[in-house]
Amino acid sequence: MMLMSRRPRAVLAALATGATITAFLTAPPPIAVADPAAAPRPVVDETFDGTTLPAGWSAVDGTWQVQGGRLIGTSTSSGQQSRITFGSPLTDFRIESHLRFESALDAGRWVAFGLDLAPNGAVPWSIATLRNGSTATNGLEFAQRTPANTWNVTDTAAAPVQVGVGKEVAVAVEVRGTRATWYVDGRESLRTTMVDRSTTGVQGLLVNGATVSFDDLKVTPLEKESFIRKPGAPLRVWAHRGASSAAPENTAASDEVARRARAEWIENDVQPTKDGVPVILHDTTVDRTTDGTGPVRSLTAAQVAGLDAGSWFAPAYAGQRVPTLAQQLDGLRTRGGNLLLEVKGAHTRESVARIVEEIHSRGMSSRVFVQSFEPQHLRWMRELAPELPLGLLRSTLDPDPVAIAKDLELSAYNPSDAAFRTRPGIVAELHAAGVAVNVWTVDDANRWKALEKAGVDGIITNRPAELAGWNAAFAQRVKPAATILSPGPGERIDRAQVLRVAVGNNSPEPVAITLDGAAIVNGTIVDTTTLTAGKHVLTATVAGSTVQSTFDVVATPTGLANLILTSGATPSTVSTLTTLLGQKQYAVLATYARTPGARGLTPERRGQIVAEATALGAR
Repeated sequence: MMLMSRRPRAVLAALATGATITAFLTAPPPIAVADPAAAPRPVVDETFDGTTLPAGWSAVDGTWQVQGGRLIGTSTSSGQQSRITFGSPLTDFRIESHLRFESALDAGRWVAFGLDLAPNGAVPWSIATLRNGSTATNGLEFAQRTPANTWNVTDTAAAPVQVGVGKEVAVAVEVRGTRATWYVDGRESLRTTMVDRSTTGVQGLLVNGATVSFDDLKVTPLEKESFIRKPGAPLRVWAHRGASSAAPENTAASDEVARRARAEWIENDVQPTKDGVPVILHDTTVDRTTDGTGPVRSLTAAQVAGLDAGSWFAPAYAGQRVPTLAQQLDGLRTRGGNLLLEVKGAHTRESVARIVEEIHSRGMSSRVFVQSFEPQHLRWMRELAPELPLGLLRSTLDPDPVAIAKDLELSAYNPSDAAFRTRPGIVAELHAAGVAVNVWTVDDANRWKALEKAGVDGIITNRPAELAGWNAAFAQRVKPAATILSPGPGERIDRAQVLRVAVGNNSPEPVAITLDGAAIVNGTIVDTTTLTAGKHVLTATVAGSTVQSTFDVVATPTGLANLILTSGATPSTVSTLTTLLGQKQYAVLATYARTPGARGLTPERRGQIVAEATALGAR
């Protein structure tokens, strides 16, 4: 809550209108890049300063209008999903806005970002939903409206703050293929791996049983993904051979269990058959995991396809097959999920090229990460598919992991847990080079805790459901390194208020604080009459983690009264200005303040009084 004091002058209370101070919450800071000038620019950037819908925006249902510098969407019933579409097809993007429920039929009514909608608003949709009652267990959702016009809610969570009618909040969703992350108040609040995507879907807004207003809406393409874990973010879950502790490894069944466990990535092994078809199998022979015998590379694809790959694990899985890479990619594309593909054993350039062909022909480049123990395989991959992220597997550490990571242009260096224990300091070294660290194969919660503390980015595990649950519990225990107590995010502050900067520090490291980019000391009292009207940003950085609070200096009768009373003007000028203020003659007040008759005003204070009176008169 903001720490503030109101000047004890009776005239301020007499002139105040009791205007409600609303609040909004700031979006996550932009993703840090080495060269900010090279960062992607928004492809949609609307402040709704006009009087009509922006060009290219299409209202499909409900009432949508631009008024008072905001876009206002209305749905009059719980059965009406008011929709407006805009933007263009994007694979990886961030959509963000400040929004406010102006009214709602009940706490269950909602507003949503459209993550993938047909331009005409027809089903199916993929959306990210925020309820008026945001702290309910389903206050946040990722959901799909199916081709049959029914709901499929894939993920739910409570938002970290209560929204409610009249409270402005800054929200954002980052989408990468079928993965998405909800942010509320700059805090990661919900993840999904189940966004249903199309090749022609655009972005949109939806409102249900409510009137919601929007400002500062942006859609920004995301740059190439970094697999380094952000401060406070959970460990990345890589499902080893699918959910191989619960279903037969490297089969459609284990993939489905991993998918339902919300593993971000499903790890599978790929090898060629005798006739060159890439199939999903770990061992050099089919003996252990099928009812067949012999080296996989001595069998044709047709022979492998006839093998039972499930009965060895449990009778319930009888009939599971060894998938081809093509089948695996098709399943991921249609049912959701992303593939960590290990190029297993010895391969030729031609066999690697066949793997790349399968990935490219299915449009799955954005959803495949390739790893291998063999540097040459990764060199061929870089040559044939430079867009694919690469990881180097290691049973023992290289003498210089950073050097080989740079040589191979790796996104990740993936050592065994035993190898990692010998030199945990490689995390800092590799992170400094922009390379993530994922450790395999770890199924024990005590080691997850130790590895998280060591700073690793992800765990390759046979127990993805358990790790996902551990992540959820861990996230509830983690406190941000710094917390901005004042000014509270979204505060609207007038000129009669005195603001005290207050930042809580949960780290032993010192906190660096800036107000609008200028350094400021924790606890400083800021006189709001010295601030410009409009938005201001307080930033706190500690232990590599940054949080922000955005607040507005706004015009109110009380604030204008304080500007007049503390202006140093002559008594007659103050008397005239306060009389006009009490009569709400804002236009006349502004005109008088501009004249030479308003004696004793400094040019700066004269300009502030004119601007505040003009703003009040425009309401």
